[in-house]
Amino acid sequence: MELRLDGRVALVTGASRGIGRAIAAGYAAAGARVLISSRKEDALREAAATMEGEVEVFAANAGEPDQAAACVEACVERLGGLDILVNNAATNPYMGPLMGIDVPRADKTVKVNQLGVLVWTQLAHRAALAERGGSVINIASIGGLGVETSIAYYNVTKAAVIHLTKQMAAELSPKTRVNAIAPGLVKTDMAKALWEPNEDVLGKRTPLGRLGEPEDIANAALFLASDAASWITGQTLVVDGGATVRPGG
Repeated sequence: MELRLDGRVALVTGASRGIGRAIAAGYAAAGARVLISSRKEDALREAAATMEGEVEVFAANAGEPDQAAACVEACVERLGGLDILVNNAATNPYMGPLMGIDVPRADKTVKVNQLGVLVWTQLAHRAALAERGGSVINIASIGGLGVETSIAYYNVTKAAVIHLTKQMAAELSPKTRVNAIAPGLVKTDMAKALWEPNEDVLGKRTPLGRLGEPEDIANAALFLASDAASWITGQTLVVDGGATVRPGG
């Protein structure tokens, strides 16, 4: 079954590289008009040039509400509306266990990863979704489903994203569906410190025999945004190559 998004407008945050870039490219290829956002306009324009279809760019820091508001407003003005919001932008300024993180880095992680999801969804709801309905997709992480120490506070914020997804799904139904994707270890620049030193070993430990690619998450995001998922809301789809069911954990 071919999944199409013809006639719809999508806004993807953190879309100049990695998972966000792959999702935006997938949406544009499926017929959506897409606005991609991240902090650096040059990187956005480079990414947009590789995508087929109608793709606009708008530089905005996902953790700054004023910039988020300007981006949502630009999306509606340039593309005629907003039907799909993908809250993908995230940051991880600290590696290590909870007892070592300082307040400024904890605040920054919450501001982008957790409050950003709330703020962008509020803005999209007020600007378009409340009237026309649509779909919100939050990018969480399997780290939000368990416990480990290498990116502990990042995982705390991703656990919050999973609960935010449930809460927003309940509040925004029936017009707007809200779902999350919890990726496993995906080969992105942001996650390099986790996978690059031991890629072969980590891949072999995964039941499906490899680490994730951004396109694996993009395929899931296309499904959740499409009519094929029209009776799905409040759910977190784990896309991890089977890592969370690996014998021995």
